Amino acid sequence: MTFIISKYLITAFIIVFVSEIAKRSDKLGALISSLPLVTILVMIWLFIENQSIEKIANQYKTGI
Repeated sequence: MTFIISKYLITAFIIVFVSEIAKRSDKLGALISSLPLVTILVMIWLFIENQSIEKIANQYKTGI
């Protein structure tokens, strides 16, 4: 249960962080938001949860 809550908090932090940067600089906010942060987070969460390599590779290929 703690792991799920920490995943939500980290993801929410990244969203708020990008939003705050976008308020100050449109170009920098657009650059950061265009990065594949969500895809990288999903691959990290799957790896930490000991999911199969095939499932992680499938998430990478489809872009979630």
